[in-house]
Amino acid sequence: MLNLSGKIAVITGGGSGIGKAISVLFSKQGANTYILDMDEKGAGDTVAGIQSSGNKATFLKCNVAEQKDVKEIIEKIVATHGQIDILVNNAGIAHVGQADTTDEQDFDRIVSVNIKGVYNCLHEVIPAMKKKGGVILNMASIAAMVGIPDRFVYSATKGAVNAMTLSVAKDYLQQNIRCNCISPARVHTPFVDGFIRKNYPGKETEMFEKLSKTQPIGRMAKPEEIAFLALYLCSDEASFITGCDYPIDGGFVKLNN
Repeated sequence: MLNLSGKIAVITGGGSGIGKAISVLFSKQGANTYILDMDEKGAGDTVAGIQSSGNKATFLKCNVAEQKDVKEIIEKIVATHGQIDILVNNAGIAHVGQADTTDEQDFDRIVSVNIKGVYNCLHEVIPAMKKKGGVILNMASIAAMVGIPDRFVYSATKGAVNAMTLSVAKDYLQQNIRCNCISPARVHTPFVDGFIRKNYPGKETEMFEKLSKTQPIGRMAKPEEIAFLALYLCSDEASFITGCDYPIDGGFVKLNN
């Protein structure tokens, strides 16, 4: 079960955090994984770890916000393999700010990666999937469902990801292309540790505990837990699922009251 042998998988932002966990797991399950990332060291280390386990992975440096970059890389993968079976739109950047404290430069920067980056990958990968079908998984967030303080533009972009997921699922039903998204709550990644260090120096332990307890389950998710849900949704076992969003949030959306 959940075997991805023979599948060509493209994972954006696979050099760290959730993307790394997905890349490692998909490769372990037999996928030939291509990691698209700007972080050469992180992605390189991820690929080296995968290859040392005898599995297949390749790092290709790519700025998903630049359609030309994405186009060249996707064309290279398709020329090599003739197809792309799985696309995971995981690359994204966070931002702290409200509507009146988010400047235009930051707004455009977040939108360029979190919305346009997803669009660019969809635009280039879908034509390659039309022949044999495929699976697309987008990374949304519970921030698109509930009001989270100081996450104005980030929340907006994740709402757009959710909407794009529905559009793609509807538009390509006849081409056997499935499209779903995952909406995590807080996940313990290097970004979280860096955010706490930067904004709460000297109070790291206290703030980590506070942020952990905002999930009713009492802790943050592990990246590997998100990866297992991603694996299921991208596997043949989930062939009847499309157009769905899956909160994985420790009870945050339904049980926080």
